Amino acid sequence: MYFREVPLDKILFLDIETVPSFPSYQEMPDKWKKLWDKKAKLINHDQLSDEEFYNQAGIYSEFGKVIVISMGAIKNKKLIIKSIYGDNEKCILEQFASIVKKSFNGTDNYLCAHNGKEFDFPYLARRMIINGILLPNILDVHGKKPWEVKFLDTMELWKFGDYKHFTSLELLAELFGLPNPKSDIKGQDIWKIYWQDRDIENITEYCEKDVITLVQIFLKFRNEPFINQENIEIFPRHKC
Repeated sequence: MYFREVPLDKILFLDIETVPSFPSYQEMPDKWKKLWDKKAKLINHDQLSDEEFYNQAGIYSEFGKVIVISMGAIKNKKLIIKSIYGDNEKCILEQFASIVKKSFNGTDNYLCAHNGKEFDFPYLARRMIINGILLPNILDVHGKKPWEVKFLDTMELWKFGDYKHFTSLELLAELFGLPNPKSDIKGQDIWKIYWQDRDIENITEYCEKDVITLVQIFLKFRNEPFINQENIEIFPRHKC
C-alpha cells in the first residue's frame, strides 16, 4: 500500500534511545573489551581513544541497550504519546512487545520511525532476541517479501531513491518550520546523561519530542495539516 493511503490509526510511530551496556570502557568485563576492541578496529575511523570511542557503543545492538521507547498513535485526529523507560531493558521491551501485539500487529498495521529501517527496527528486534522475547509478527521480517514488511521510514521517504547522505530529523523540522525537537540535548550526550547524570526523565522527554516531530513530518509528506498542540496528549510514562 502506498504510504499516503495507509490509515493514520494503523501506524505506530516510535523512537528509541540507547546507551552503552556498561558505564565506561574501563568497567567492561575483559571478554567484552576484547570483543569491543575487535569491533572498534573496523569502525573507529577518527582514531579516538578507547574511552572516547566506547561512548558510541550504544548505537550497536550487540554492545548497547534500550533505555527509552516513545510511541505515538493518532486516534480521532489526536496524537497520543506513551513512553516506556528505565534501567530494566527486558521490562521495557516486554511492555513494548505487549502493546504492539495487542494493537499494531495486524497485516494492515505499520511501524514508522526516522531512519527506522537502519536503526530502530533492527535494534529492537535484536535486543528482543537477546532478552529472550518473542518478536511481534510486524518485527519478524525474515523471509518476508518486500511488500510484506510493514515499515515506514521518514528518512527513506525524503531520499526519493537517493542513497548518498543522511538527513536528520532536526534538519527536516527546521525545513518545515517545526520546533527543534533536540532542545538542549544532543544525541551523542545521551550516554553521559544516563550513566553519569542519571537523568533518564530528561532523556525520555527528549525522545517524546522526537516522536511528535516524526509524526508532523510524516503528515507533511502526505500533504496533510499538522496536529495542533492542544490535540497532543502525553500519557503517564511507564517506568521499568
